[in-house]
Amino acid sequence: MSDLNNIKNSTDNLNLDVEKELKRDLALKITKNVVIYVFLTIMAFFSLFPFIWMITTSFKTQPETESAVLHLFPQSGWQFSNYKYIFTYKTQQGYKFTTQLINTMIVGFVSTSLGVIVTVLSAFAFAKLEFKGKNLIFSLLLATMMIPGELFTITNYTTTKSTFGWTNTFTILIAPFLISVFYIYLLRNAMKQVPDSLYKAAKVDGCGDVRYLVKVMIPLVGPTIFSIVLLKFIGTWNSYIWPNLVNSPNMQLLSNWVSQGFVFQGEQRAAANLKMAAACLVTIPLLILFLCFRKYIMRGVSRSGTKG
Repeated sequence: MSDLNNIKNSTDNLNLDVEKELKRDLALKITKNVVIYVFLTIMAFFSLFPFIWMITTSFKTQPETESAVLHLFPQSGWQFSNYKYIFTYKTQQGYKFTTQLINTMIVGFVSTSLGVIVTVLSAFAFAKLEFKGKNLIFSLLLATMMIPGELFTITNYTTTKSTFGWTNTFTILIAPFLISVFYIYLLRNAMKQVPDSLYKAAKVDGCGDVRYLVKVMIPLVGPTIFSIVLLKFIGTWNSYIWPNLVNSPNMQLLSNWVSQGFVFQGEQRAAANLKMAAACLVTIPLLILFLCFRKYIMRGVSRSGTKG
C-alpha cells in the first residue's frame, strides 16, 4: 500500500513539475513575442515617420512650415489646394508637372521594355547555351558590380556627351542603362533552376532556342521577370542624378522637377509645403505598384536565390 502511495505521490509531483515547466515556457514565449513586436513597432514608426511627415506637411500653409514651432498636423486647416496648385504650377523656365510626367513615362516604358528584353536574352544565354568563354565573360560581368556607380556616371557622361553628342534627348536617358548586371544575374539564377532535361527534350523535338525561350522558359521564370520589370521601372521613375547632369530642364524627369521647383522670385528657399505635395504625387504611383505587386516581387527574388 505504501508503495502505491509513493508511486502516486511521485506521479503527482511529476505532473506538477511538467505543468510548471509548460507555464514557464509559455510565459517566456509570450514575453519574447511582446519584446519582438514592441521592437518592430518602434522601428516601423521611425521608418514611416518621414513619410508621415511628408504627407502632413503637404497639407500645411507655407508659414506653418517656416514656423519655429513645428507641428505634425496642420494647425490652420488642411490645405487641399496645395495639390491643385501642383498641376498648374510652372517653373521659372516655364515647365509644368505634366511635361515632366510625360518625359518620365516615355523614358520609363521604353527603358523598361528594352532593358527587360536584353536581360532575358542575356540571362538565357548564360543559363542554357554553351559557347566558348561563357564562364569567363559572366565572371567579368559580375566583377563590374564591384565598381562604384559614380565611376560609371563619369565614363557614361564622357562617352555620351563627347563621343556620341547625345544632348537633350531621350536616348541619353535610356541607352546607358539598358544593361543591368544584377538583373541578368538574378534572372540567370532563376533559369538555372529549370532542369536541363526540358531543354534537351525540346531540342530533340525540333524546338529552336527562341521558341523554347518564349514557350517554356519565360512562363517558368515569370515571377522573376515581373519583379525585374517593376524594379527597373521604379529605378527609372526615381532617377535624379543622371537626368540632372546630362539634360536641360525641358528633358528631365519628375524627380528633377520636384527638387528644382517652387522657388519663387524674391525668396531664398522653396515652399516646403508645395514641394512635399509634389513629392507625394510622385511617390503615390510607386507606392500603389509596390502594395499591389509586392508578393510577386518577393516571390521572384526568393525563387532566383533558391536551388532546386
